[in-house]
Amino acid sequence: MINVKTLKSLAGDLKVLYVEDEQKLRNELGGYLRKIFDCVDTAEDGQAGLKKYQEHSYDIIITDIQMPRMNGLKMAAEIKTINEDQEIIITSAYSEPTYFVDAIRLGVNSYIIKPIDFAQINMTLYKTANKLARFKENIIYKEHLEEMVEKRTKAILALEEEKIQNFENTILSFVEMIEDRDTYTGGHSQRVANYSKLIAQKMGRSEEECALIYQAGILHDVGKVATPDTVLLKPGKLSKLEYKLIQEHVTVSYELLSKIPMYKELADIIIYHHERCDGKGYPHGVKGDDIPLLARIMIVADAFDAMTTNRIYKGRKDISQAIEELKAFSGKQFHPEVVESAVEALSGIELHESVSQLPVTELEKERFSYFYRDQVTDAYNTDYLNFILTRNTLNTEYNCINAIYLHNFNRYNKKYGWMEGDKLLNRVVDHLHKHFPLSLIFRLHGDDFILLNKEHIEVDISQVDRLEIFKKNHINTSKRHIDLRKEKASSLAELEVLL
Repeated sequence: MINVKTLKSLAGDLKVLYVEDEQKLRNELGGYLRKIFDCVDTAEDGQAGLKKYQEHSYDIIITDIQMPRMNGLKMAAEIKTINEDQEIIITSAYSEPTYFVDAIRLGVNSYIIKPIDFAQINMTLYKTANKLARFKENIIYKEHLEEMVEKRTKAILALEEEKIQNFENTILSFVEMIEDRDTYTGGHSQRVANYSKLIAQKMGRSEEECALIYQAGILHDVGKVATPDTVLLKPGKLSKLEYKLIQEHVTVSYELLSKIPMYKELADIIIYHHERCDGKGYPHGVKGDDIPLLARIMIVADAFDAMTTNRIYKGRKDISQAIEELKAFSGKQFHPEVVESAVEALSGIELHESVSQLPVTELEKERFSYFYRDQVTDAYNTDYLNFILTRNTLNTEYNCINAIYLHNFNRYNKKYGWMEGDKLLNRVVDHLHKHFPLSLIFRLHGDDFILLNKEHIEVDISQVDRLEIFKKNHINTSKRHIDLRKEKASSLAELEVLL
């Protein structure tokens, strides 16, 4: 509810003319209005009211309709000829439709039925005062338009610059987040940006286009922020579902960037960076010249960096080998005119030894292996064992394998159930971690375990047999040692033959 105090703070400086032929009501409402407004004049009929209006100016006119000499509607009509924007409020005991229609035609702002409800008149005056305040602000605005436009323009430009900076920082943070997650992507975006710009320059593209494709290269994989770690960090071959999930990064990149006006042009390049000249790419299978030129360049740059980066199961190609592969797929995966320029632009570059997908630090190795834990125990699974054995043939790091076999475990499972069996396996792994802290421990074939070490260790099988639960349930163990300096095990399949 709007009270007198609120109204006075808003509208105290407004001038009001109140026209009413009934003296008692004129005195009563006039006195009430003076509690709100500093200046309130009254008149006893329309003719007197019109005369006062012609002699003075008023912000608000409040008038009755039925009055001698000149009624309120006639006075309002005369006033509107002087000032068509004049605020006029009608107070009347008459509610016939004709009065409402006449008031509307005259542009009267409000119509209050007598007897007067002060809560209603307060609300009406509040709305009218607000309208007048906005009107005055508009006048002031117009009077100082040039100055205000200049200030406003500066403010908008500063705000826009801040927004652009915030957008860029946010997007670049996404890129850094992605590259921090995956060792392979570390530096990948920057290299693709550099290669793309070199090829574009060799093709004679404008400075604007070269700058555009460089920016697109920096952001082309930003959609990988939505790719699950289990897919992004997987060292082995992706399943069909996982491959489909990682393909989604192109669409996510496009949807993220296309919603930001300043990145719309970049998004229109990035959406094509996994298409192929022969139409066998993704996400849309676009082919040939339907792929924009700058996107065709990025396709080559992205593939070139993949070829010259150490991958988990595949060593990187040198520059000459990568160039030959570009030529081999010219007209199939890549557009011939881009390959031709890429051969010239990229033949003389230098590759850094750090360009690798492989984890280097202990933290990276631990994060990398985190996704290859056995689902039941805290041991690693056979996928990770196969990966390490494969890498070990390229760079020998591990020389000792001890296999530990559990006997009669199936009988335990049958007696107590699979859930209890899982608990027992967890206890076994905890026991192995405690007694062989330097070993990498893998679960093999359900109830067997592998201890992998860099240096030879002697496993005392009696330490394992000491588990009280083994003695109670007639479970015993045996072991098999393999010296990788003497025997070859470059994969899980070869290891199983030895075991």
